[in-house]
Amino acid sequence: MNKFLNKLMKERKLQIVDVSEEISDSYRKKSESNLISSKILSENERFEESVSLAYYSMYNISLSLLFKVGIKCENHKACAILLKEIFDLDNLPLIQSKEERIDKQYYVGFKISKEEVKKSIEIAEEFNRNLRGFILSLNNFKIKEYRNKFLEAIK
Repeated sequence: MNKFLNKLMKERKLQIVDVSEEISDSYRKKSESNLISSKILSENERFEESVSLAYYSMYNISLSLLFKVGIKCENHKACAILLKEIFDLDNLPLIQSKEERIDKQYYVGFKISKEEVKKSIEIAEEFNRNLRGFILSLNNFKIKEYRNKFLEAIK
């Protein structure tokens, strides 16, 4: 993990930045908008697009958490790694949702049912709810602790 994160640091795709409540809140709002759009698309049987936006709702709430503690990450894989390694959060729903998005967005021949999309949306809702709760639980002490843990991980 260190080599991968260090490579991203050198490329400036992963950085320690000032804690930003404003940017964190913007990503939270973006996450909410993605999920609403995913539901609308699903209701209109635009299943491929719905799956993509369900994933992006999860990715954007993850970015909200990172900016809350002052980490800027421009890499989807690194974002998932940081959730697990820095915050000890379950990143499996995010990883699986990303795989689903890639399959549906970039490849042809995949069939997706309304039930599968409904399940994707439910997973995103639960993941997002858990992350929002985690973000709300953060105080200045915890933020500093997570920033230090990140700095140790990239040494």
